Amino acid sequence: MTLQEYIKKRPYLVWDIKNPDKLSNEAIVVAILNYGDMADFKQVIKILGIKKTAQIFDKEYKQKRSNFKPKIANYFKLYFKKYASRSLN
Repeated sequence: MTLQEYIKKRPYLVWDIKNPDKLSNEAIVVAILNYGDMADFKQVIKILGIKKTAQIFDKEYKQKRSNFKPKIANYFKLYFKKYASRSLN
């Protein structure tokens, strides 16, 4: 299963997007981290792996204009630092 197939089954996470199956992995990860639950997060880890998910989070978090809510960004920054064995400064 790809992230695009997964997000098609959960349109409520990207309700404002006309064609959710055409979203990039980065956009889907941001949507799931911001609006999904723990089951959604675990599925992302299952599909992409924790290292790839952490890399996407790190890249998106460091953008000049990050789309992460502050509490979400803080939580996942700490989570990936601990479980992905990466320093996310």
